[in-house]
Amino acid sequence: MSIEVGSKLQGKVTGITNFGAFVEIEQGKTGLVHISEVADNYVKDINDHLSVGDEVKVKVINVEKDGKIGLSIKKAIDKPKRQRDSRERMESFEAKMNRFLKDSEDRLASLKKHTESKRGGRGAKRG
Repeated sequence: MSIEVGSKLQGKVTGITNFGAFVEIEQGKTGLVHISEVADNYVKDINDHLSVGDEVKVKVINVEKDGKIGLSIKKAIDKPKRQRDSRERMESFEAKMNRFLKDSEDRLASLKKHTESKRGGRGAKRG
């Protein structure tokens, strides 16, 4: 069976470098998971995520003519996509807008209170 782009496979981490991890997949072939394909968030040190001997699920993202195989761990994870209807999105927007307005009013009131208490001394209006 040939290794095809898009297929998901089980593999075993056989080596780690500062730019990625080598993963042995079926038929004794090895591919590279670049550090940017390890997790959805920024990976500073790959050793925080992977160790030699770890069993991982990978997705084949490219196969070069020279036989090099590019793999991804983050793309191998199935994430359910949830569609929100327009009413839900609008309610969410309105809730965010209301929170923003309340925070803005609170900050403005605090700013006015703070600046009014500082208006004494030289240069203040005399009435």
